[in-house]
Amino acid sequence: MIRNSFSILLVLIIGVTCMHAQKKASPYDFGKMWTFENPPKEWVKATYNMDVEDEWFDFVRKSSLRFATWCSASFISPNGLIMTNHHCSRDVVAALQKEGENFDKQGFYAQNLADERKAEGLFVEQMIKAEDITALVQSKTKSAKSDSEEMELRKAALKEIETMYAEKADWKGLRLQLVTFYSGGKFSIYGYKRYSDIRLVWIPELDLGFFGGDPDNFTYPRYNLDATFWRAYDENGNPLNTKDNYLKFNKNGAAEGEPVFVVGNPGRTERYRTVSQLSYDRDFRYPLQYKFLKNRNDMMMRKYNIIKKDPSKEYEAQELLNEIAGVANSMKAFGGIAKGLKDPALFNRKAEMENYIRSKSPGITYWDDLAKHYEVLNPNGWVMSHLVPSGLRGNIYTMMHDLAAYKDLVANNGDQAKKDKLQATITEKAKTLNDAEQIELFTMFLNEVKEDIYPGDMTLQKVLGKRSVDEYVKYLLKETKFKDEKKVAEFFANSDKMASDNDALLEASNVFVGKYKEASGLFQSSAPARQALEAKIANQVFKVYGDKLPPDATFTLRISDGTIKGYDYNGTIAPAITTYFGLYDRFYANKGEFPWSLPERWQNPPMELLKAPFNTVSTNDIIGGNSGSPLINKNREAVGLIFDGNIESLPGNFIFDEEYNRTVSVHAGGIYAALKYIFKADRIVKEIE
Repeated sequence: MIRNSFSILLVLIIGVTCMHAQKKASPYDFGKMWTFENPPKEWVKATYNMDVEDEWFDFVRKSSLRFATWCSASFISPNGLIMTNHHCSRDVVAALQKEGENFDKQGFYAQNLADERKAEGLFVEQMIKAEDITALVQSKTKSAKSDSEEMELRKAALKEIETMYAEKADWKGLRLQLVTFYSGGKFSIYGYKRYSDIRLVWIPELDLGFFGGDPDNFTYPRYNLDATFWRAYDENGNPLNTKDNYLKFNKNGAAEGEPVFVVGNPGRTERYRTVSQLSYDRDFRYPLQYKFLKNRNDMMMRKYNIIKKDPSKEYEAQELLNEIAGVANSMKAFGGIAKGLKDPALFNRKAEMENYIRSKSPGITYWDDLAKHYEVLNPNGWVMSHLVPSGLRGNIYTMMHDLAAYKDLVANNGDQAKKDKLQATITEKAKTLNDAEQIELFTMFLNEVKEDIYPGDMTLQKVLGKRSVDEYVKYLLKETKFKDEKKVAEFFANSDKMASDNDALLEASNVFVGKYKEASGLFQSSAPARQALEAKIANQVFKVYGDKLPPDATFTLRISDGTIKGYDYNGTIAPAITTYFGLYDRFYANKGEFPWSLPERWQNPPMELLKAPFNTVSTNDIIGGNSGSPLINKNREAVGLIFDGNIESLPGNFIFDEEYNRTVSVHAGGIYAALKYIFKADRIVKEIE
């Protein structure tokens, strides 16, 4: 069978590459995020000449962690010392500051064990067990006569299996997680041990942990100390004994060309989407979301540039800068995916691979059947991007959704508590209708709809009539009763008249929210059929290549292989390793202005620090959720700490391209040098040595 033969898989890979040399289609366009219940032992042997057995994979699995619900981490000492990113810890550590402390400006280092500070509610999870339950699930669903019946039987089977495993002696006490792979081609169950006494050991200043800010985000060469150390404690309040499962810290890192592995929890990829789905993503989903974010980022930057030099608005400026950073980060991510989807070289590779799978699936029409669904959904792509209620669309538009929800509650004699809550929300938003910022956001929203509405769709015209966008905004704010507090109160007092109320804001609400509900209904009603087709298509890939290709990411523990490797960029070569010299070049070249500023104690560095390695790049396959993952060598040593990908890696949501895709890590030597020469953290230096 193909699925069980690695040698035949290699022949297929070579065959596809030769058949489609121009497009470079490859099975590994689906990525290299391997699961631990099906580790890539043969692949690692063939690629890196490494004989790795189950014990090696078990060790690195138990040495790696899920950090809360958003990042990854690892044990790096026998005494429960944990390594993860600064950006994974930033929001948690604020609550640990004592009066007069500011970790963003001062950083933190616990001089003694007793100084380590517990973060209430923070936890890490260690995957203790993993088991493939595909055969068990399939045995309970084989009697299904239809797709919908199979989904119902599967749901019941998974619930039954979870209950069964919870009662097994060797699974008791573990948090269980059921995971679906290949859209239903395979199923696994995972068991996690949770540690809830987690204490802060060390975190550098924000200037170091966020050096370069958004401008340097998703770039390389890079100079960022995005690292934090925590420690897990046991139920008796003692440092956790992790001597059997921790990664020795290797300050020498890994050399260029050396094989390295990332063990962490990648959040989500969509590499099994079809050409019709990717066409929807290319034409609607990602470019419209990018536009939405860019427009608001530009608006916030204009505001920030006005207030940033006003001492009385220092706090407001900092808060706005934090919000800008979040929006800009998402903007870059969506923009990178959108750009990748419009790259013929990448998109054609997806088409080539789909055609190859279809050639091995004679008589099967799943791809065409799915494309027919998207013929109906495509005209509503703008709706699902632009008519979704979001605070970034402003109070005027979100108030339309609030009013529609309130009217529905009244019409259906809904819960009074919900009505009271909505009434309070609407009343507060009504007070802001004439605010310049809200008017700007609403005008921006209408212009976005105007630019992207599907040809022939009359939704916007029903709202504007013969008015321009600017004319309509002025008309709405002049005519609506909702800018008058007394009339708002009267509106709620006369709920029986709501259905016939022709207020301008309510009329717009009826059109926009009505269109949104209609489009949402189309997407929701076709979801079961589309999901069933997605599962069948993924299974066709599975039938051709077997489980020798990894499934899409699911924020569950994976291992990805690669090598330390620079790459060509901007007409030159990005080195595999940067040094602290580069940090100071960025600092001085940008006149020490944020986000290239440095704290005072960093401004007179010793030569030992300057020469130390800082960041490094490798060809590993990662995505959001991998933040905080350890970079490991073949000796199971931590040689780096994952914190980002390069800009070329952003299309990794739908395709993995090893040529330019790079994982960016803090070099282990960079962490060591900071601890030794700047923080004088002798206690921790000794522990990791």
